[in-house]
Amino acid sequence: MAKIGIYRQQPTGYKAFVPEPFPSSVPVEWDNDLIFLLSLADRAIGKLNAIDQLVPDVDFFIFMYVRKEAALSSQIEGTQATLLDYVKAEVKLADDRAPSDVDEIKNYIEAMNYGLNRLGTLPLSWRLVKEIHAKLLKGVRGEHKTPGEFRRSQNWIGGPTIETAVFVPPPPHEMQEAASNLEKFFHDATKLPPLIKAGLIHAQFETIHPFLDGNGRTGRLLITFYLCQEKILMRPLLYLSEFFKKNRRDYYDKLNDYRFSEKGTRDWLKFFLEGVRFVSEEAVTVAKNITKLHQENVRIVSGFGRNAETALKFLNALYRKPVVDAALIGKMTGITSKANVSALIEKFVKAGILYEITGKARYRRFLYRDYVRRFSDEKI
Repeated sequence: MAKIGIYRQQPTGYKAFVPEPFPSSVPVEWDNDLIFLLSLADRAIGKLNAIDQLVPDVDFFIFMYVRKEAALSSQIEGTQATLLDYVKAEVKLADDRAPSDVDEIKNYIEAMNYGLNRLGTLPLSWRLVKEIHAKLLKGVRGEHKTPGEFRRSQNWIGGPTIETAVFVPPPPHEMQEAASNLEKFFHDATKLPPLIKAGLIHAQFETIHPFLDGNGRTGRLLITFYLCQEKILMRPLLYLSEFFKKNRRDYYDKLNDYRFSEKGTRDWLKFFLEGVRFVSEEAVTVAKNITKLHQENVRIVSGFGRNAETALKFLNALYRKPVVDAALIGKMTGITSKANVSALIEKFVKAGILYEITGKARYRRFLYRDYVRRFSDEKI
């Protein structure tokens, strides 16, 4: 397959990548490995879509899974805040020395939820993508780089100067044409499997790099938005950032191969489909583990005697607020007596459901550790 573009000398002396018309007449050259990987990915997506049968309340699973994706996608771009930092901040129980960039995770979640809701009234388009991008960069790093607007100046990836850059995307006038071609591809009737189209959309978006900042996060959101629009995903449960972060070097290398190698498109798609299979199977495994944990914890709190009903209510609330203190527990359960709140806390701690995380005698905070661990590789 021909390369998807070439480096072309610009009037001011530097070279920038200029894509060929997209998609090409033969957008994918199939081989047996690619066909096999597509089959595995499709099968894994099918199991992922049946997750409702595994989890008693799939919404609380999605709730935390979205937060995991937001943290990982942001970390790929250099964010220091972790999933645990965010769930603490979300209930206003952040550590004094928490990373200041935790709002980047918050923005990602808001952009994702906004985009998924907006797809009900507006098809996937640059208008929608720009709206999402504006929310992504609101009030955080990159807020001065024209959020919600295509760039009007040259950008580059890697290296302190454009001359030493790893990749120089199309100049603005070429980028506009490439973006127009990509938007048409969102909706055209090309007879390509949707997972293949999703992989091509992501790679082409990252190649165009239409914004001054936030392209990586926006491009990863596009994958989920496209597959939800096409009804390949029944729920927003496919997030590739875990795979991309674990294989970050390969992620960047395969994107670069997509741009420059004769076999780059096929190699990128193989990598992408392997990622789809991996994260789909991982999500199903996590869902099974969460269900097992929930059943075990319900069994435990059901033995709390006359406090069992309140304890069960509190347990279910922990799936949305896995970091708590005494005041928050009072609000979650309706218990007004501090002594009764303390008694409930001690029962949960003794049962191994909650863990105290400050090491202090006063102003203690507690974590539903076994639950959060299912979504995070960080040491908790």
